[in-house]
Amino acid sequence: MDEQPKSKITKSEEGWKKKLSSEQYSVLRQCGTEPAFTGNLLYNKKKGIYMCAACGNKLFSSNKKYDSGTGWPSFWNTEEKAVRIKPDRSHGMVRDEVICAKCGGHLGHMFDDGPKPTGKRFCVNSAALDFEEEGKKKEKSKIKLYFVL
Repeated sequence: MDEQPKSKITKSEEGWKKKLSSEQYSVLRQCGTEPAFTGNLLYNKKKGIYMCAACGNKLFSSNKKYDSGTGWPSFWNTEEKAVRIKPDRSHGMVRDEVICAKCGGHLGHMFDDGPKPTGKRFCVNSAALDFEEEGKKKEKSKIKLYFVL
């Protein structure tokens, strides 16, 4: 779980701001958290792969997702070498932070109250994820253009 992929992605903070939405930037680059029960992937039941919204690293398979009742997408395991775990002592708590091994983006936290076989709960922000449905290519975000006359 804590080994990094061979190719690591680095960008300037300005580069990340250009690539990510403000919510994605807040979560992935500033360790923010979306409000519970608001993420667009929380109730997703389609088969496929969850990827890092910043770099496309394959993180979680849908067959390892479960409803933890916590308000964030939860997984009992990751793809091999997809994430790193580091101690997080922010907000007066001690937790295990889950970080994308490829770009270093903050994904969420890991807890020891998950189901078997791992007993782990990877609690992840929807804003940190993209989803590619099995048998389909990931749709790129549609950019809306507004003109003021």
